[in-house]
Amino acid sequence: MSDRQQQFSGTSTVRPGQEIDAGRLHDWMAANVEGYAGPLTIEQFKGGQSNPTYKLITPGQNYVLRRKPPGQLLPSAHAVDREYRVITALYSQGFPVARTFGLCQDNDVIGTWFYIMDCVEGRVIWDTTFPDVPRAERRAYFDAMNKTMADLHMIDYVAAGLEDFGKPGNYFARQIGRWSKQYLEDVDAGRYAAMDRLVEWLPANIPPGDESAIVHGDYRCDNMIFHPTEPKVVAVLDWELSTIGHPLADFSYHLMMYRMPPSTTTGLVGNDLEAMGLPSEQEYIDAYCRRTGRDGIPDIDFYVAYNMFRLAGIIHGIKGRVIRGTATSAHAKKSAEGFETLADLALAQAKKLGA
Repeated sequence: MSDRQQQFSGTSTVRPGQEIDAGRLHDWMAANVEGYAGPLTIEQFKGGQSNPTYKLITPGQNYVLRRKPPGQLLPSAHAVDREYRVITALYSQGFPVARTFGLCQDNDVIGTWFYIMDCVEGRVIWDTTFPDVPRAERRAYFDAMNKTMADLHMIDYVAAGLEDFGKPGNYFARQIGRWSKQYLEDVDAGRYAAMDRLVEWLPANIPPGDESAIVHGDYRCDNMIFHPTEPKVVAVLDWELSTIGHPLADFSYHLMMYRMPPSTTTGLVGNDLEAMGLPSEQEYIDAYCRRTGRDGIPDIDFYVAYNMFRLAGIIHGIKGRVIRGTATSAHAKKSAEGFETLADLALAQAKKLGA
């Protein structure tokens, strides 16, 4: 098992400051979750940076609880109610997500909003190189990720009941504005010259054209559960950043793995992809285009630059939470240390386009 797999996989005891009153939770679940019966044991998943996630163990069934973190929060962050809504809608469309059981918006139960969903059994793969998968099978796993994302973008979001889940159109301008504002307002995390330059350059260089689809917002291998033995995605996780947006923003975020070094969220730069049994970036783009009826993605370089900026903004937010003492992961401090590297990568990508 790889070091990253050992570091993030599985559960541990609940971390200090993120405890849950098991008695109050038991009472709420008994009243609101069909089929629930205790006794209840609570563990916390090791992975995840944003919304604390817990494994709820009972004699008859295991559940997962996702909650807002305790403490002072930015107004638009940690939207567990949006996660609950989109997962529920996608489950009804046959898309691979966990079945939901209930949403609680009463802070008096465990201190913050939360929701309950099924605990899907399978494998979470934390390393983009898939080191624990036999070389001959790795392409099939990449293809499963590719197909699942294409399937998501082809869902009719109006038919799924998500017509008001986001504002169709003008997605890049709105998102650049959102992450710029969040970056500039989080004074605890500080400013950085590369991010300041991107805040200026990106909105002035958005490519023409627009599309709208359901977008995940943080689609990568460790945000999905694979079948225990097969190259098949059985559940996509962590929908906090989902909305109605541009599908190519979503796809290019996922594609960043090809343009980032291993030191930053297990990028693939510097690896011999063919020797490792992995598809090239162009092969991966071609497969997505084939599945979604596209004739290539001419503005892919801008989309990647935008997404590197956006990811840097997310890490900047983690840095702020570490400083304020509200970070939810034991690994948050290490992640926060990568902020400047990501901002530099984003600016280097933009400089290829004349920034």
